Amino acid sequence: MTLIDRLRLIVVTDADCGGRDLVDVVRAALRGGAPAIQLRMKGAAARDMVEMAHALLAETRPAGALLFVNDRVDVAVIAGADGAHVGQDDLPVGAARRVSPPGFLLGVSAESVELALQAEAEGADYVGVGSVYATGSKADAGEPIGLGRIAEVAAAVNIPVVGIGGIAIGNARAVVESGAAGVAVISAVMRADDPESATRELLRATTL
Repeated sequence: MTLIDRLRLIVVTDADCGGRDLVDVVRAALRGGAPAIQLRMKGAAARDMVEMAHALLAETRPAGALLFVNDRVDVAVIAGADGAHVGQDDLPVGAARRVSPPGFLLGVSAESVELALQAEAEGADYVGVGSVYATGSKADAGEPIGLGRIAEVAAAVNIPVVGIGGIAIGNARAVVESGAAGVAVISAVMRADDPESATRELLRATTL
């Protein structure tokens, strides 16, 4: 499976998963075929993040899925995750490369063509572009950028583009049709009544 295949759907974790255990929800998403999981624990202690990363790796590795850690490159490296996803205020790609092992994957949030090109030049493996649609899952998401920006960024860079923000089963296909390699979702899986089925439907929606 290529990196582009693995980036077709990134399920991003959220503490709010309908009162269910987070690992149980991730396990269900993996049963549904999720090729990548991103551990997102805003404001959590590094020790807690490492413990959760180990718990998720016990699920992702047998399933053949990737595990990324949001923001914290150090946690990702210590836990043995496959990669990290960083924002514009996090550790720069160059610095992240210096402290990470060979083959470590790095995604970078980039809401503009300029930022995406910079991330690519610095060695990012993919860029996350958003928020595509309005979302309540990320307080710092800002105004929606729309499908046009996805198309602009995808045309400008040679690395995969992943759309994020407000993406659900009903609008995921449009994001991929605009040029994205895949989508990253939070509530569409983490708060779904049936995370396994929701994952399968998202994968069908993003298959062109």
